Amino acid sequence: MADLSVRIGSLALRNPVMPASGCFAVEYQEALDLGALGALVIKSVTPKTRVGNPTPRVAEVQGGLLNSIGIPSKGLDAFVRDVLPAYPGFGTPVVVSLSADTVAEFAAAVQVLSRPGVAAIEANISCPNLEADGLAFAMQARSTHDAIAAMRRATPLPLWAKLTPNAGDVAAIARAAEAAGADAVVMGNTALGMAIDVHTRRPRLGNGMGGLSGPALKPVTLRMTYQCARAVRIPVIGCGGIASAEDAVEYLLAGATAVQVGTASFLDPGAMRRIVDGLHDYCAAQGVARVAELTGAVEMEGEEQRNWRAQAAAWA
Repeated sequence: MADLSVRIGSLALRNPVMPASGCFAVEYQEALDLGALGALVIKSVTPKTRVGNPTPRVAEVQGGLLNSIGIPSKGLDAFVRDVLPAYPGFGTPVVVSLSADTVAEFAAAVQVLSRPGVAAIEANISCPNLEADGLAFAMQARSTHDAIAAMRRATPLPLWAKLTPNAGDVAAIARAAEAAGADAVVMGNTALGMAIDVHTRRPRLGNGMGGLSGPALKPVTLRMTYQCARAVRIPVIGCGGIASAEDAVEYLLAGATAVQVGTASFLDPGAMRRIVDGLHDYCAAQGVARVAELTGAVEMEGEEQRNWRAQAAAWA
């Protein structure tokens, strides 16, 4: 049986499969063994209480799902007291996803979250930055650097930067996160989209626009994962439209070290377990001894491949 273990910086995972934040809760233990996953990524928490966006918050579209949840949260104190204690008992690294409105809020919150039972912090810098008129931190290299650097100074824990596919030059954003001290980048979050009910002539989401996830998003975030992996030396975690082991392998070949599964778990709560089992089957069929061998193993043609190989050799 193949060795599915991978490393995200200093953090060792038994396999590269984990949930995407916002698409997972401890209740999933009723459908799959949480001890069989690589990590457990909890829904984003915010320092302040948030009620979320107006309903309807979810709309099915061709090839995917639109959502405008708005990160409802009861705040840090309630999270630490009522939510976090349920997760460390599964023997799987617990990753806390954090969203905040300002750099100072991010820095203060990671100090609170740097506690026993938390293995890493995923900084959801795809959220609006109130210091930049609501523009997401990860839309610009400077605001990405500022937010990650402030959190890096505030915590000794591994720090993952969750990027957005809505950015124009995602490679530059990934490099800014790396330079600021991120241990990994997660590529990525949902892509901004919209759907309109032609009978009522109103948007199908209460907030008008929302984030597109599911299979329709995969070609975009797969491409961006590839770009990020070539741009940085830290691990890249791929996310977007992963519903099968083959989807996960595509991300690994593109340069991801691990993957996150989101919308697929809404359709099948056991999807992540199926993907782990499918990775074993794929590795056996392909004669792959270690799944880590697949990372960045896409075969390109000509000058592109030579350039990437030279870059990889320089990093080694």
